Amino acid sequence: MPDERRPRSVTRADVARYAGVSTAVVSYVLNDGPKGVAPLTRERVLDAVRVLGYRPNAAARALSMGAADMFGLLVHDNRSPFFAELCHALDQASADAGRSLLIVNSDRSQVATSEQLRDLASRQIGGLIIADVLTASEQSLVESLGIPAVVIGQFGETDGLHSVGVDFPVGARRATEHLIGHGYREIAFAGSAARYDARERGWRDALSAARLPLGPLVHTPFGYQGGYDAAVQLIDGERMPRAVLAASDQIAIGMLAAFGERGIRVPDDIAIVSFDGTVSADFVWPRLTTAVQPLERMAEVAVQLLLDPDAEREHRALSARLRIRESCGCTAEPGH
Repeated sequence: MPDERRPRSVTRADVARYAGVSTAVVSYVLNDGPKGVAPLTRERVLDAVRVLGYRPNAAARALSMGAADMFGLLVHDNRSPFFAELCHALDQASADAGRSLLIVNSDRSQVATSEQLRDLASRQIGGLIIADVLTASEQSLVESLGIPAVVIGQFGETDGLHSVGVDFPVGARRATEHLIGHGYREIAFAGSAARYDARERGWRDALSAARLPLGPLVHTPFGYQGGYDAAVQLIDGERMPRAVLAASDQIAIGMLAAFGERGIRVPDDIAIVSFDGTVSADFVWPRLTTAVQPLERMAEVAVQLLLDPDAEREHRALSARLRIRESCGCTAEPGH
């Protein structure tokens, strides 16, 4: 079959490499400033533009000149505590860059995600932030819109787009190792197979390295109800584990509710460590030991990538920090 993939657009970085200059110099030539460029260097850049067929991205040019002062954010569901805090961090980072933020939820069943993406593009936004998992066709659509775009909250690279996220396997492995350090030998995992496989992998890696058997594995929908149902499955199983890694704070809080109803004490009967580090982890009892995603830094990086749309496509993987509280059996860290 012929290769029907859309050819990659020539970027400012391609022009810079061909001409043997920096992307900043290319920008000075194409924008006629703000700094001057030597005539011979200028001619090399213009020759590279002609040879490569480079066409400046209109949205990117408007963004750099201050004409496009709004970013669009496509988020899965901003009612979720995690996404609500992510939206707040992105709004602050956008404001710090002199941009406003237009937020659209992608979980509205009556509107296709592709339609929402086209609607955002029609509003002349200067950049697009995507806090959701895209299908192959949706990703192709984003690439064709001609708007600087970044995917946020993803574990790995998104071909053709900037992306930023947390190293989920490493964070989950460290969280599981913390439970192992308590002496727990039967450690379960509760999370959604579709959305948290990277965290499950970290749990598996930690147990394998410690030569421990895999504890019960419960695949459950994301959210409080999913956590509640996962806890019921563990309680009604042949043997309840001594500890559990929950893929999110929401799942962990749902588990706390189910354990409390059944008279099962946390951490005395079963310890819990979760992932995300949302504010809600502070206001349950016992308070959750959780791997904290650095949302403010993620938001800052996402905005930085949008402001330099012609930079080489890259994935930034940030580290999660384990915040120690009482749900794992520890004494909370000072100040937490």
